[in-house]
Amino acid sequence: MRHLTARNTIVPGLFRALALLPLLWAAPAAALPDLGGREIVVVAENAYPPLQFIEPGASEPIGWEYDAVNEIAKRLNATITYETASWDAMIPAIAEGQYDMGMDGITIRDDRARMVDFSAPYMRSEMFMLVRASEDRFDDEESFMASPDLLVGAQPGTTPFYVAVYDLLDGNEANPRIRLFETFGASLQALISGDVDVVLTDGTAGEGYVETNPDRFKVVGDALGAEDFGFIFPKASDLVAPVNEAIAEMKADGTLDALNRKWFFEYKAAE
Repeated sequence: MRHLTARNTIVPGLFRALALLPLLWAAPAAALPDLGGREIVVVAENAYPPLQFIEPGASEPIGWEYDAVNEIAKRLNATITYETASWDAMIPAIAEGQYDMGMDGITIRDDRARMVDFSAPYMRSEMFMLVRASEDRFDDEESFMASPDLLVGAQPGTTPFYVAVYDLLDGNEANPRIRLFETFGASLQALISGDVDVVLTDGTAGEGYVETNPDRFKVVGDALGAEDFGFIFPKASDLVAPVNEAIAEMKADGTLDALNRKWFFEYKAAE
């Protein structure tokens, strides 16, 4: 066996030290923009649980989007003022500059992007069919369509509405098989009471409903489409870039995943 010289014994330690140099020399993560306490007026409908809603008997809205926007404001050194508007009025009001930012589980779409600017996506939405746990008349899109008496509940102008019209039904927005409700919560209650037979919901939310209420709900069939949610701003808003930087940081450090766990699983389990 060859004996190690002093040089031989030093080199492995040197290699270990050199391996650490990229970590020591790596540039620190770029600091987020500092908005200097700027006030940002954010509008929400407060009727799309668990993204934003008001609990029965409560006065203050809560939800995934509230936590996310509050965290964005904290990271950007901004102050948030919240306002309320109906879903139908929200996008036109943002387009007119009545508010600085809107949140309502808003799907990023080209037609809307002609009116407002979108943030980077903060959540991917896949629509699934949420039905009563006892449902045995259909178990997918085809068997639902084969029974003309079966009804779908939806809130007009929302992603579940458009997916129901164009992916589940025949493309006719006046199809009598769609029952319209002012809020998602109302359509969910109609499902429970048997007034409609299916409600389309985001896959993550659907998992949460089923996990915490397995005796009441189940999800059937395959995903009917995938879309991304984004916050909205007036055209050419200087808030888009800093908000996007904050979203990217929150994705990278696990904050958005933690919010998913909190609002889609842990919160429902506590109900």
